Amino acid sequence: MVADASAAAHAAALALAAIHRPHPYHLTHVVADDAAVTPRGLYPIFWGAFDWHSAVHGHWTLAAFARRWPAHPLAADAEAALAGSFTADAWAGELAYLHAHPSFERPYGLAWLCALHGELAAWPRAATWAGDAAPLAALAAERIAAWLERLPHAVRAGTHAQSAFAAALAIDWARATGAPEIAERIAAAARRLHDGDRGPALHLEPSGEDFLSPGLGAAALMARALAPAELAAWIDRALPELATIAWPPPRAADRDDGRLVHLDGLGASRAWMAREIAAALPAGDPRATRLRALADPHLAAAIAAIASPSYAGGHWLGSFVLRALLAA
Repeated sequence: MVADASAAAHAAALALAAIHRPHPYHLTHVVADDAAVTPRGLYPIFWGAFDWHSAVHGHWTLAAFARRWPAHPLAADAEAALAGSFTADAWAGELAYLHAHPSFERPYGLAWLCALHGELAAWPRAATWAGDAAPLAALAAERIAAWLERLPHAVRAGTHAQSAFAAALAIDWARATGAPEIAERIAAAARRLHDGDRGPALHLEPSGEDFLSPGLGAAALMARALAPAELAAWIDRALPELATIAWPPPRAADRDDGRLVHLDGLGASRAWMAREIAAALPAGDPRATRLRALADPHLAAAIAAIASPSYAGGHWLGSFVLRALLAA
């Protein structure tokens, strides 16, 4: 892995500034009575960073950074922040909330929860945290797998509801942590939902508030569900435009608008998905070269976008930039 340590540190600094920031916060909670509710009262770990899923992947960002750059001055601060969040009682409280709310944060937040646990499980210093988080990740992965099995059609959104993005994170967790039955269930669902895809579609992207590419998201998922030759044939049918696509990097029109700023994240997610697809194609496939060439300016634009972000983007964009850097 070759990644820019300075850009990674800036991404981690954004997460560090957000995960324990209580306000503003967008609360997603079904109110069943007149009892007062607060984020911290509901979510003993993930009560900062504007919303639950951003708090989850903000914690992932700090763990991913500290594991890979342990000598960086920011790593100690990141680990201390994680220690402040990750108590056994707090994990138990988060698990109790998930048990009581079966569709909460499905699929996006649950997928990032799997990614967070996968990161902790790969970090020897985080063994206790990984053990405490394991029941949450197992529940999240089971809910994603069961949801995918019930879906009559893929959710081809460019935002949180996208089914392919969540499926990819969950299958990665399952394979990394030793849950082959979950991995195969997700792969089978991916093949059912996407085997019949037919292009072209990429010229219709992006929508104005996307932070994920529906087309690349599907291809990145199929890269996990198909062998290289099968993936190449699927792209021939489903995304023939990949052979010629030349998207310019997206740029948010208004970085103070929480939805318009999504386009800054799209640059990062396109970069990591393009690299994942390129790595999964057969050796010598010319589309791999084009995808890698597409990734570089998109990642550069995403790094530039976090140079001075507003909190509308700053509470989550660091996670996307770090993930793209780790795919480089």
